[in-house]
Amino acid sequence: MKNKFNKGKGIAIFVVILAILAGLAYYASIILSSTGVGKDMSVKLGLDLAGGVSITYQVDEENPSVEDMNDTIYKLQQRVEGYSTESAVYQEGTDRITVEIPGVSDANAILEELGKPGSLEFQTEDGTTFMTGDMIEDAQAVNYTDEMGNKQFIVELKMTDEGAQLFGDMTSENVGKSLPIVYDEEVISAPTVNEAIYGGDAQITGMESFEAAEALAANIRIGSLSLPLTELRSNVVGAQLGSEAISTSLKAAAIGLILVMLFMIILYFVPGIAASIALAIYTCLVIATLFLFDITLTLPGIAGIILSIGMAVDANVIIFARIREEIASGKTVGTAMDIGFKKAMSAIIDGNVTTLIAAAVLGMLGSGTVKGFASTLAIGIILSMFTALVVTRLILNALFAMGLRDEKFFGKAKEAKVFDFIGKRKIFFAISVLVIVAGFVGMGVHSANGTALNYGLDFVGGTSTTVPFEESYTIEQIDADMVPLVQGVTGDSNIQTTQVQGTNQIIFKTRTLTLAEREALNTIFVDNYGVNADEIQSESISSAISSEMREDAMKAVLIAVVCMLIYIWFRFSDARFAVSAILALVHDVLVVLTCYALLRISVGGTFIAVMLTIIGYSINDTIVIFDRIRENLHGRQVRKAADLTEVANLSLTQTLSRSINTSITTFIMVFMLWLLGVATIRDFSLPLMVGLVSGSYSSICIGTQLWFEFKRKVGKNRVED
Repeated sequence: MKNKFNKGKGIAIFVVILAILAGLAYYASIILSSTGVGKDMSVKLGLDLAGGVSITYQVDEENPSVEDMNDTIYKLQQRVEGYSTESAVYQEGTDRITVEIPGVSDANAILEELGKPGSLEFQTEDGTTFMTGDMIEDAQAVNYTDEMGNKQFIVELKMTDEGAQLFGDMTSENVGKSLPIVYDEEVISAPTVNEAIYGGDAQITGMESFEAAEALAANIRIGSLSLPLTELRSNVVGAQLGSEAISTSLKAAAIGLILVMLFMIILYFVPGIAASIALAIYTCLVIATLFLFDITLTLPGIAGIILSIGMAVDANVIIFARIREEIASGKTVGTAMDIGFKKAMSAIIDGNVTTLIAAAVLGMLGSGTVKGFASTLAIGIILSMFTALVVTRLILNALFAMGLRDEKFFGKAKEAKVFDFIGKRKIFFAISVLVIVAGFVGMGVHSANGTALNYGLDFVGGTSTTVPFEESYTIEQIDADMVPLVQGVTGDSNIQTTQVQGTNQIIFKTRTLTLAEREALNTIFVDNYGVNADEIQSESISSAISSEMREDAMKAVLIAVVCMLIYIWFRFSDARFAVSAILALVHDVLVVLTCYALLRISVGGTFIAVMLTIIGYSINDTIVIFDRIRENLHGRQVRKAADLTEVANLSLTQTLSRSINTSITTFIMVFMLWLLGVATIRDFSLPLMVGLVSGSYSSICIGTQLWFEFKRKVGKNRVED
């Protein structure tokens, strides 16, 4: 794209872009004003922001095993992810399971769609059972148009390895016969076998409608649970955090966005104006995309979007720094703009594609909040690249054509004195080691007295206390008056509160309480609110993030890291770049872990979001510097360590202002969230700020220094000292 518009075309493009921004802003304002109040144009909110449906199931078997309970919980979690990745499934007592689905208000409709969990069997015509429901991995309704142009509705089945073998053997023996599918002793389908079916994939054809196919698929899915379940109760529950959480987060976003825009305009002037307009368009596009793709938004999700606004500035900062360098080298503004965009392209693409790879792997292999995080991360990356490389460039070229051509409007890079970052590497390494060791020491000390980290309800479960009050209270009243009383008993700030809509009941979820603590808690409600002690119900609850979900998350992260390593290796043609970037990433994760350990911040559902955010931020920051090193190495003979030191220090100095400016803009957004947000979001934003500082530090002071050491001591083409 050339930057040679005439003045009329430049004005026309600028006016069109402003009109598009106005339209998007109006569209986004409608979505935001509708959100959480049940209107058609609204973003689906999570349990913490808008509440949803809570369904408790009773296990029909006596004394179910721990393994069967865990397996059933995990499979239920996979089932309800169809409604929302932010759904929660956890155990109550020894033989009950609760499912919480956000963003819905009709429990009966959910029960009808989800199906009644029961026993599922695949039988032969004489009634012999040859396969049970737990051998089905998935069942989905599908429609397609056949060769005659007719709509066909089918159910696609995917089986376990054991189920695939049994199904293959049985279908080969019963070609031309029916194999009834029996759900709670009732035949729900009796498909005829057309041929032997091996491989674990099968289709049930001939369904009269898509709704019928969906109903059959739902019954098969829910019937594949390890334990038969019966609905015990269902409630519509209110938001856990109240309307204040949304309003304060949006206020933080608005103030942070204005501050970032002012910072960019003051720092870069005309390019800053272009970036600010593009940033406003980016923000509106993110809101619209959340609505269009029906993505469930939780409080950590809002924080993630606010963070992505700060990160979206990064590509612009890289471009503007390049333009200033070209102007300083004697190029005209128009030429500098063209070259600046071209030279910034590789750094922007490599950094964002690497993070996008991580998002794709997390989305495919993760579950629950990991999958939800991956969706918002991918949206943020794609939209930020579009706005930076297309929208910002269009605006900048339009402003240039309108007469803003003087280099004083763009700035000129000042020649900075090269700092010896490599020479100070031992000091940097020592600082990092001390911080990380302090974290492990802290975890060791706390482990001797309890747990290494302050694990929250999402990870270790606790006690759920349902209290029926004489009158109704708002979430704000509950947080201000009741939560401190509960905290006085538990000695722990990790308390979740939920209202049961249509009643005066409030559910308090806390760490696991002893019998004496339960009695003390009951006494508080009796003495202060006149509650009938006999009507207070207490139950032990399991973690909402099951061990299987944690394993899924770890597996997804490890595979994502390997994929990022391979991509960096391929793009930079040197494994030492890849290994150094990954080690810098691990450094940042350990520093954030130190923050959690020493400050005893609750390790809950937001913990995973924090760690995943830092992984994305850290790798992107490091790659920008490595891209400059690759550029400075091109065509240069580097045979001595002194030559390598010169290249590394030069590259770090050249990218230093970009690293600092990007960190400032991102930090502003998260700091505003910490300053204005509710208590829960502060537990998210504080370690995130630590991670941002660590990510910038590791990119400047650790990543390149590690690459330097590897270049000297490891692999082919090592340099000599």
